[in-house]
Amino acid sequence: MRNPRTTTRHRSRAAIGLLAAGALILAACGSDDDSSSDDDSSAAATDAPADDDAATDDAATDDAATDDAATSGDTFEVFALLPQGTDQPYGTTYLPPFEAKAAELGLNLNIVNSGYDGEQQASDCEVAVAAAPDLIILWPAVGDQVRPCLEAANDAGIPVTVTNSDLIPEDQELSEAYSGPDTYGQGVSSAEMFCEFAGGDDVGIIMVNGAPGNSTAIDREAGFEDTINEQCPNVEILQRETGNWNKDDSQLAASEMITAVGAENIGGVYAADDTMVAGVVDALIARDIDPASLIITSIGNTFLGNPLVIDGQVDGTVFQSSSWDGENAAVTAYEVLTGDTSERIVKFMPSVKVTVDNADDPSVAPEW
Repeated sequence: MRNPRTTTRHRSRAAIGLLAAGALILAACGSDDDSSSDDDSSAAATDAPADDDAATDDAATDDAATDDAATSGDTFEVFALLPQGTDQPYGTTYLPPFEAKAAELGLNLNIVNSGYDGEQQASDCEVAVAAAPDLIILWPAVGDQVRPCLEAANDAGIPVTVTNSDLIPEDQELSEAYSGPDTYGQGVSSAEMFCEFAGGDDVGIIMVNGAPGNSTAIDREAGFEDTINEQCPNVEILQRETGNWNKDDSQLAASEMITAVGAENIGGVYAADDTMVAGVVDALIARDIDPASLIITSIGNTFLGNPLVIDGQVDGTVFQSSSWDGENAAVTAYEVLTGDTSERIVKFMPSVKVTVDNADDPSVAPEW
């Protein structure tokens, strides 16, 4: 069913999907693949409170959306442009609650996976815009390459909601909503733990970041570095490399940095997620360095990271719920399709710091 309502944000949008798709093809051909992980343009994001009230409010919103859908009986056609699926642990546990909630709300999903290939996602977007769905859900593969997709959808009058990794600030006006982690705030939380563990000591650290150009990687790096500079300038980032969200790549990157910087100069490590921190731990052990002798923080509290915290090899991580992420992608899309989106909706998942003190708490049990 084509969405019958017209919001304030959509009144100026002409329904010219075919022309928009053609414009996207031209724009995609001229896109620049180069990107920099040093882009801190997302630093304006705010840290989300990790409290029970936020979780309760989210649950109430979910229930209300489901009740509304059951009453209306409406169905909507939705394209979901994702960069991962069952090929990665997060996507494997993101998809079932996403699909289940979408079914409850009457969202007929067409899901595609670009594998973090920006050009492939641009091509997927061309197909989506040409199909003229009621809404597009976008999880950006490469944050600074999605504007042509957003513009094409905007010109065609197709609302776009964003999940998991928000758009860069200059592109956010082209979307109706974002739901997912506060990725800048996650970097902040990881850095706050690091500063607490470091105290006033001078500590040299190495940093392993996510995929270049990915907005989550950019945000987390900026959040961590900004907080270190503000709260514990005694901590110095000696070198940083890309781990590409991959354990093997991160092990290699960490090993190369240990050689370049010198093991004797490294007092800590920050990795942008637990998959990468597991690779770092392996690299340290391979070099006869006890991870427990360093300060190490990460993000995710995953099946890889949580045991490392319990064992004392990692000092702290930040809980991220893939099930919350997937379910709220559907709920937020439904709210945009059935409500007033004159203002952009932003929903941050609750974010909890995890250390050895609470790593075995059921409320932060790993999901992926």
